[in-house]
Amino acid sequence: MVAFGKKLKANQIQEWQGHYINYKLMKKKVNRYAQQIEVGAQNRLYVLMDFAKLLDSQIEKIVLFLLEQQGILASRLSNLREQHDALSQQPDGLKVSEVKEAYRAVGRDLLQLLFFVEMNAIGLRKILKKFDKRFGYKFTNYYVKTRANHPYSLLQQVFKHVGIGAVVGAISRNLADLQDHQGSYISIYDQPASSLTDPVIDSINAAVDRLTNSTNFLHFLGKHALIMQEELPTPSEDHAVDQRYHFMSLLLNLANTFLYMVNTYIIVPTADNYSLSLGAAATVCGVVIGAMAVAQVFSSVYFSAWSNKSYMRPLLFSSIVLLVGNVLYALAYDLDSISVLIIGRLFCGLGSARAVNRRYISDCVPLKLRMQASAGFVSASALGMACGPALACLFQTNFKIYKITFNDNTLPGWFMVLAWLVYLLWLWISFREPFHEAKENIAPLEVNAALLVNEAVESGSTQPLLLNSKAKEEDEDQECDGAEEDSNDIQKPVTSLVLAYRLLTPSVKVQLYIYFMLKYAMEVLLAGSSVITTYYFVWSTRHVAIFLACLGLTVLPVNMVVGSYISNMFEERQVLLASEIMVCIGTLLSFNVVIPYSVLQYVGSGLITFVSAEVLEGVNLSLLSRVMSSRLSQGTYNGGLLSTEAGTLARVVADGTITLAGYLGEGMVLNVTLLTSLFICISSIVATCFTYNTLY
Repeated sequence: MVAFGKKLKANQIQEWQGHYINYKLMKKKVNRYAQQIEVGAQNRLYVLMDFAKLLDSQIEKIVLFLLEQQGILASRLSNLREQHDALSQQPDGLKVSEVKEAYRAVGRDLLQLLFFVEMNAIGLRKILKKFDKRFGYKFTNYYVKTRANHPYSLLQQVFKHVGIGAVVGAISRNLADLQDHQGSYISIYDQPASSLTDPVIDSINAAVDRLTNSTNFLHFLGKHALIMQEELPTPSEDHAVDQRYHFMSLLLNLANTFLYMVNTYIIVPTADNYSLSLGAAATVCGVVIGAMAVAQVFSSVYFSAWSNKSYMRPLLFSSIVLLVGNVLYALAYDLDSISVLIIGRLFCGLGSARAVNRRYISDCVPLKLRMQASAGFVSASALGMACGPALACLFQTNFKIYKITFNDNTLPGWFMVLAWLVYLLWLWISFREPFHEAKENIAPLEVNAALLVNEAVESGSTQPLLLNSKAKEEDEDQECDGAEEDSNDIQKPVTSLVLAYRLLTPSVKVQLYIYFMLKYAMEVLLAGSSVITTYYFVWSTRHVAIFLACLGLTVLPVNMVVGSYISNMFEERQVLLASEIMVCIGTLLSFNVVIPYSVLQYVGSGLITFVSAEVLEGVNLSLLSRVMSSRLSQGTYNGGLLSTEAGTLARVVADGTITLAGYLGEGMVLNVTLLTSLFICISSIVATCFTYNTLY
């Protein structure tokens, strides 16, 4: 992996070199401030104000140059407007093509200007993070709040870049007008925006979205996948990814995600009845359901490591292991063995290839399609979660073929055997193994890293951002930064989960704990639903399956509302805390205390808990991606693996709690599991409030 500072140096526009943020000067200032404060030669208030003035000066330099370049582009567009008007009087096919290409040339120059802004935004983010880390201040919070909405602030220009939209609009309108339908009376404003596409315009819109943190359903949903990309990928890297991209292979990758989630939840409505039929208690369903999660704790690690070398082989292995696991699960009924049942589910967990699914999108999908692919990954998971229980309610039959029983308990297993067999054949025929670098340090970063405006002032690694071109200056800059990690060391991936955990900051630990909490609350609700509804309401398998399917179907609509509206109206940390409180309220409402327990109370409180946990998951993963160490962005033991392990452990603990509570009696399962969930939820709220006040 190329060091970030070197990549920026290689990609900067030499003619504009003097207009970039002087990162080296500001970093030396930070070091000098530290020395002066240490010897008592300077007070902290002066340091804060002096550094704020320096930042203001650097931002003013950037913005004035940005306005100057916008003026040049506007002048070129004005000249093209005159040529365009002349063509409307005397159409000339050759001249039309020349003018269209001239408009595209303006668009390409605008892209360069946006890239200039992007690099400076990264530099600003990194120096703010460096200052906060060095002095323990919340300077970033102060600086952004005081500059964000002030009428004379130039900070908005860096991220909102007023005027860019007008240039994009002028280029788009004129390119559309110069299409082959000259003489048509249809205006650009009479057509849907989606039909007015051009490669240059698409690239500009993507760059603007990265800078403005354009929040919509697709982007919000894509964040759930925890798939990271380079902040500034080089053209050669982009080309390499384009060469690896294969649509059918991506589709197979998403199909694996969908089938695995179906496999996870298809047995939930019948797990208690299956356990009873084998002579075990109904609450042993917690062990049956949780066995898959137990095995996934280990499979996530070896699949993450395996994906460093191949994609197809781990997917083949995953399919075979899942096929065997489901055969054992289905045969357990005729073998009358609860052990075979649990072993079958363990095999299913050992076939979890979600680390490979994420890695494939990160490595083999072009940057322009990665957000759509990430959203597809999340959608496939959500649909699988809804389809699993829905399919279970269709298997209400009972017959035998050659002494093999097919009923509502075994048919989910046999159905998944058939599904994985078909998938295995499809995978073998259609999947194309892409060229794969064998180096671990080019491994996945399973954390979303699109350049967001909030990220631009709240997080970032401590890698040096050097915009000067001389190697000697780079060496001097490294010496001035002796208190920090070496830039080469920062790029080295961690080699164990223990080392990865040591790199976690308090804020990251809190975000992971929140993730643990929400997964625990969701698993208690889902895995315990069959036992609880049977005990209190005498629900059939069909009723349980419909309830779980309806919960699963809320995932995409809820995320659409949050991604399109709520996240644009409130800060993510506000949504985070509100969602935690709602999970807590939903848990409290679920308790069976005095009044007779009703279906309305159970369904209503469960819906509040589940929907709130969905919202919480989205904003939590978004925030987690911004506070994760850069060293956890690569290799086998990356940030995505840590979050996956946190969620999987939550499921294991929740399923184990259900089984242990069963020893106290089925009537105690509801309140015991909810009591544990409530304790974890309250502790996460306390941790969030503490973190918000001290770190953010």
